[in-house]
Amino acid sequence: MSESRSEPQALVHAPGYCAIGIEHTKSSHNVGTLWRSAHILGASFIFTVGRRYSSQVSDTACAWKRIPLFNFRNLDDLWQHIPLDCRVVGIELDERAMPLEEHVHWPRAAYLLGAEDHGLTNEARRRCHDLLRLPGEYSMNVAVAGSIVLYDRAVRGWRPRAGGRVV
Repeated sequence: MSESRSEPQALVHAPGYCAIGIEHTKSSHNVGTLWRSAHILGASFIFTVGRRYSSQVSDTACAWKRIPLFNFRNLDDLWQHIPLDCRVVGIELDERAMPLEEHVHWPRAAYLLGAEDHGLTNEARRRCHDLLRLPGEYSMNVAVAGSIVLYDRAVRGWRPRAGGRVV
């Protein structure tokens, strides 16, 4: 799953980007809320896997005008189009998952969340480069979970700068 990294602090200052998406989402409201959080917290794009959505009423900041939404048909489609050297990081309550507070964020990462009622599929869990879990024993709202991951990345030093570069 995870590659060892000898100097995590060096990665914090490397140029990079992040994205966040939901596999088989059930609620368009959650997509809109996550889109708004992604815009506020510096994500480069958002995406769905298995379900298509466009702009949502819960996106009151009109994030769709600022960062793109990509809709992938399935996991194969996502893996065929994920940017070069981008790590797909699953967010899931899974015994194999690393606690978020122990994770060093990859410079180029796409965070993948599961459906509101079932989480990530077993195939997605197997294919992700890393699995992370949030604190707690119970599942939380998918838009809230995604917002927490993006916030964690932002407060650890991944801040957007002028020109779209992240340091």
